[in-house]
Amino acid sequence: MKLLLMYCSKFSYTPKTKTLNDFPDIENGETFQDSLLAFIHAERKDEENAKSVETKLLKNLKWAAKKNNTNKIILHSFAHLAETKADAAFTKNIFDLVDTRLKNASYESFQTPFGYFLDIDIKAPGISQARIFKEF
Repeated sequence: MKLLLMYCSKFSYTPKTKTLNDFPDIENGETFQDSLLAFIHAERKDEENAKSVETKLLKNLKWAAKKNNTNKIILHSFAHLAETKADAAFTKNIFDLVDTRLKNASYESFQTPFGYFLDIDIKAPGISQARIFKEF
């Protein structure tokens, strides 16, 4: 799994192009303030160790949120960080599991529409802990 984490003082999106027909239709966008945005790329090899990947993703998200003094985390599928991709259903399932675990741990967790290209607007401060890359 590849993970690009970015603390955003403001993040907003609008769904533009649906790329995966198996997922719900979404028309409206959202705006978030003071959030950790997680660009997540699940790789084919991650399917072999789903529980381990889920746990490592959760720990990294919580660590980065704490480092940036926020409890808001946005999960965004970004399948452009590696050469192989996990199956879309696998990736969405990992997102749902981590989303539930974050909420159970008193985080505000959100997911961008899965299976869409989005118009995005990001405002991120120029501080070192605002941008973190992890690979596991």
